[in-house]
Amino acid sequence: MTGGGDPRQALARDFLARAGWAQARLVPLAGDASARRYARLVARDGSRAILMDASPERGEDVRPFLAVTAWLRARGFAAPEPLAADPERGLLLLEDLGEGLFARVCARDPGREGELYAAAVDVLVALHRHAPPAAFTMPWGAWPLRPYDMAALTAEAELLPEWYVRAAAGALPESARAAFRAALAEAVAPVAEAREVLVLRDYHAENLIWRPDRSGLGRVGLLDYQDALAGHPAYDLVSLIEDARRDTSPALRAAMLRRYARATGTSEAALGAACAALGAQRNAKIIGIFARLWLCDGKPQYLPLIPRVWDHLTRDLAQPGLEPLRRWVAAHVPPPTPAVLARIRGAA
Repeated sequence: MTGGGDPRQALARDFLARAGWAQARLVPLAGDASARRYARLVARDGSRAILMDASPERGEDVRPFLAVTAWLRARGFAAPEPLAADPERGLLLLEDLGEGLFARVCARDPGREGELYAAAVDVLVALHRHAPPAAFTMPWGAWPLRPYDMAALTAEAELLPEWYVRAAAGALPESARAAFRAALAEAVAPVAEAREVLVLRDYHAENLIWRPDRSGLGRVGLLDYQDALAGHPAYDLVSLIEDARRDTSPALRAAMLRRYARATGTSEAALGAACAALGAQRNAKIIGIFARLWLCDGKPQYLPLIPRVWDHLTRDLAQPGLEPLRRWVAAHVPPPTPAVLARIRGAA
């Protein structure tokens, strides 16, 4: 996780020594799309923990993670227990929830996919029974929970024209950008004012850990929720069933939508419409983020994922009520063909 020339190496060593883990073996783990880094610690007695290195110098802040973690754990959800923390230096020692990432379990044993996704939906049903807090109370003070409002939804979706379209076809005039904002606003207007639930925002198979030895909510370990907002219940559901990193079948998507609707007494039609609107917003955002991760951060591994996200986007846009946004995308956004992706690679 930390090399000899890494200025954070000494900070991490000191932190682990103070936490009683100085002699543990450190195994770097694959990172995510953020600037955070992770390592698994294995002590001599076999106990394990996870080191999160979230450098403040790179814009990271572990306090939101700690705040949301405390709220989730107090309500019985399987967020990792913080074992030691140095928020000023951006270092956390966390409970190791295991190696059973949903994505890996489903790849290894496809027959268990339905069971895992059903358990993940059930966690959302349970989570959505709790009203989101106005703020999280922590030792350093109150941490306000921001709304997933029209401004936030629009700013995220604008990553599509700002990064993907600009690299693929050139910068758009402001008139086209304004038309995009108007079409998006019309699409998400029915859901943009919702503040019903805590939205974890990256609720998908790479951030969920299967723990079959546990029961109830404890079977599904939660990761990567530090950017949580107050918003609409459909957001995390569509994040789960329209995964950017793995294929989900029409049958699985329909079954999970139906499961959530029946468990919450929600109209399937209304839930499907909300999933389509928020799915279109989310998938537009992700396409922009994946382009930016290459153009700004030199991370090419996300570009091959764009065609899958594009398929999600076009499927969402085919739903009723999203016609203005569908027309805008058809007019201004080139599909991610091999030639278009090659153009984006060459734009870095």
